[in-house]
Amino acid sequence: MNNSLIRTARTSVKNLLVHKMRAGLAALGIFIGTCTVIWLVAMGEGVSYRAQQQIKELGATNIIIRSKEPMSASDGRDANSRLKIFGLLRADYRRIVENIPSIRRAIPMRELRFELRRGNRTADAKLVGCVEAYLELNRLEIARGRWLTQRDRGKKVVVLAHDAAKRLFPYENPIGQTIWVGSEFYVVIGQTRPRMASAAIGGSFDARDYSLDAYIPLKTLRQRVGDLVMKRVGGEFQGEQVELSQITVSVDTVDEVDETAAIINTLLKKYHDKEDYAVVVPKELLQQAERTRAMFNVLLVVIAGISLLVGGIGIMNIMLATVTERTQEIGIRRALGARRRHIIQQFLAETIVLTASGGLLGVLFGLMCGPLFRGLRTAVTMMSPDLLPPIVYTLEPRIAPWSVVLSLAISIGVGIVFGVYPARQAAYMDPIEALRHE
Repeated sequence: MNNSLIRTARTSVKNLLVHKMRAGLAALGIFIGTCTVIWLVAMGEGVSYRAQQQIKELGATNIIIRSKEPMSASDGRDANSRLKIFGLLRADYRRIVENIPSIRRAIPMRELRFELRRGNRTADAKLVGCVEAYLELNRLEIARGRWLTQRDRGKKVVVLAHDAAKRLFPYENPIGQTIWVGSEFYVVIGQTRPRMASAAIGGSFDARDYSLDAYIPLKTLRQRVGDLVMKRVGGEFQGEQVELSQITVSVDTVDEVDETAAIINTLLKKYHDKEDYAVVVPKELLQQAERTRAMFNVLLVVIAGISLLVGGIGIMNIMLATVTERTQEIGIRRALGARRRHIIQQFLAETIVLTASGGLLGVLFGLMCGPLFRGLRTAVTMMSPDLLPPIVYTLEPRIAPWSVVLSLAISIGVGIVFGVYPARQAAYMDPIEALRHE
């Protein structure tokens, strides 16, 4: 059996080499289709990987624990006063950090509305008590001055967001100036760049506008403002006591997010007798990116599959012409005792050799996607540095193993599908008519 297959394969190669140019052009269609599948999927995987990394940077590996006022009006409220006590505690932060080993970092914060004043100018800002890592978490950038450091803990210093700084200092540099934060003076040490609003990503729970923020050390907010904030509502004063507005927890991988969030939820339930917090996992961003990648890959495979289909049609055309040319040969073989299945095997083997050789060469060339892409990019950059958009320099093709297997399988499958008809045409010829053919 093995000898028969080897003999058939050798005969197939010998017959194909009789018309080298024709066989080469037929295999070229399969080569291009196979290579296209691998290249397009590799580029799609590269784009998808880059997008997923950016989404992870935005907060797909973050777990956001946020204080929220209980639904019931009586929950968290002292019966003899208008005081509401709810939300996350500093003890919650310590318990989360100390008891959950999968956490890479945990960043607490407290925020509330406050009026900032500079002379006769005012800004109704959001006062944010935070720590040093808050800058990186929310992807804020310093326009001038500096960000908060450990040395600032407990000090009356403030970093203003872009719009808040412009309202208080429309014509001068705010760095080193003093402003009123409530009833106390604070020194401005920094100003952030304009930042687009975000929604449920990074360090945010709801839609978050960073333009009118004022950032002070968390320890300073606790010492100078305190946990209790009084406000006048409907002719009476009401108090709200919250220790932390939010804790943002980061883990190393997306796979750890759900499990860590479940542990945090269980831990908080143990110490909170009312539902005055929410645990939010913004992982749906990454899931959406995965769905988009899958659809993108399907589209690319369909486009490349069309190339293979066209190549297959070309191969069928070549094989039909070959059958016509070799009619007498077919008649002689049938007259000498060859059965129809032997004729089908012969022509099918030739088609498979043709498509497999084109497919294998396409795979080898497809695996060179990365070096060729980088070389082409370098060459274009040397000729015209401004020709390529910046995103091209951050893109790296990523070969997907499944695309290699799929493209090779499709190329061989195309050979079988498009080789069956010519092979049957040859096998079912009338031997007598085939011998008469000239």
